Formats: sequence, structure tokens, C-alpha cells
Amino acid sequence: MGTVIDSHFLGLTAVVTVGYQLLFFVITALLRFDKVTDFAGSTNFIILAVLTLIVKGSWHFRQVVLSVLVVIWGLRLAVFLLMRILQWGEDRRFDEMRDNLGKLAVFWIFQAVWVWTVSLPVTIVNASNRNPAVEARDIIGWILWVLGLVIEATADQQKLYFKNAPENRGKWCNVGVWKYSRHPNYFGEMLLWWGIFVAASPVLVNAEWLVILGPIFLTLLLLFVSGIPLLEDSTDKKYGNNGAYRQYKRSTSPLILLPPAPSSSSRKLRGRVPRGQ
Repeated sequence: MGTVIDSHFLGLTAVVTVGYQLLFFVITALLRFDKVTDFAGSTNFIILAVLTLIVKGSWHFRQVVLSVLVVIWGLRLAVFLLMRILQWGEDRRFDEMRDNLGKLAVFWIFQAVWVWTVSLPVTIVNASNRNPAVEARDIIGWILWVLGLVIEATADQQKLYFKNAPENRGKWCNVGVWKYSRHPNYFGEMLLWWGIFVAASPVLVNAEWLVILGPIFLTLLLLFVSGIPLLEDSTDKKYGNNGAYRQYKRSTSPLILLPPAPSSSSRKLRGRVPRGQ
């Protein structure tokens, strides 16, 4: 269907992303309604994947598969986050932004950059004329995506159920996959987007390999900027004086799902050698 702005759809997706995020920024700023923030981000991924697939019109198998994977992920996350914020009533991330238009604008600009950058592997695949046969990298990427989605969705639901239970009020979530990672949902999200990159790689040539910046950007964002650091700081302020929480933090992996490390007391017990009779 011809070229739109540029052959790789980078300009098209940038314009659409900026316009879509600007719309929700105006809604948030004028109505002081921040419940649609995560919905705007998640659905933007869907729009870019579907739009580039349709505009290109090639409908190659790999293009369709990767676009469907993004749609599934985006729909699940958008619905989950929207229902959660409607239930909780407010998004505390915006407590300091509602009366500061500059900070609010920076947040929405950053969200637009996040969507556009992380979408790069699917954008480039959907814009490509190349259609190599399905190979091992495709299958590996799809497997990583499935594993990542299962981990992320499981973590989200387990934490939601935990927080909604009256007996857990005032407690941190340490059940299910949260026993093996302090941030399993972020681990799942990283894993699935790296999976999409791996599945996109058979199409990539030359400078197109720069789309690896998508999963790298997501990983750095969650590890060092708006993901783990913010939540760790918030949780430490709430439970930092709780000895059980400090033990949970010492013994539980911050990201990758791993068996909990033994406590210092259990290590001491195992280190004792019983005397003979």
C-alpha cells in the first residue's frame, strides 16, 4: 500500500504516538482525570501494531503473529490496569503532578517515547518487504513471549487478589510468584518484549538491528528509572521497620524468579555439626 511518511513507518508511528498521548494529556490536565494513563500507554502499542500491519498490507505470517502478540499483551494489560485503578480510586504517582503542568507534561512525553521505542521491533517487521521462512529464532522468541506473559499476568492477578483480601491489609505481597521475585511482573514484561525482538530478528538487516534499543530501553527503564527503584523506595518506606519484610527483601531475588535464599538463622542451624553420643 505504498510508503507513508517513510519506508520504515518510523515517522508514521511517531506522529500517531505523539497525537494519541497528547489527546490523553489534555484530558488529564483539563479534567484532572488520571485514571486513563496506563490505558493510554497500553492501547497505543495496539494501535501501532495494527496500523503498521494494515498500512503495509503484506500480511506476512511473521508480521501477523508479532502484531497479534502485541495486541494480546496490550489488551490484557490495558483492561487489568484500568479495572485496578477504577477499583483503587486514584493513582498515587500523580499526587505531585496534578497541580504541576510541567511535571505532568514530562510524564506524558516520556510515555510517548516509551511506546514508540519499545514498539520498534514490530514496527520494522511490519514495514519490511522481507519474508524469510520461519526459523528457530522465531520459535524461541514466541516461547519467551508466552513465558513472559504468563509470569506477568500471574503476578498481576496474585498481587491484586492479595491486596483485595481484608486480612492482608497493611502487608506486602509475598505469595505465589512473589515468593521467588520481588518484581515478577516486571521480569515477565522484560522477557516477553525480548521475545518479540528475538522473533523479529530474522527480518532485520544492517541498521534495522538498532531496534534492539526497544527492549534495552524497557529493561533500563524498569531496572533504574520508573519501575523497580520507585516501588522499592515506596515499599521500604512502608515496611522498612518490619523485620520480616527486611528478611523477605534479603532472601528474595529482586527480578528473576529464583528460589528464596536461606535466612541467616537457618544457615547457622545447618552449619552446626551434632556431637556424637
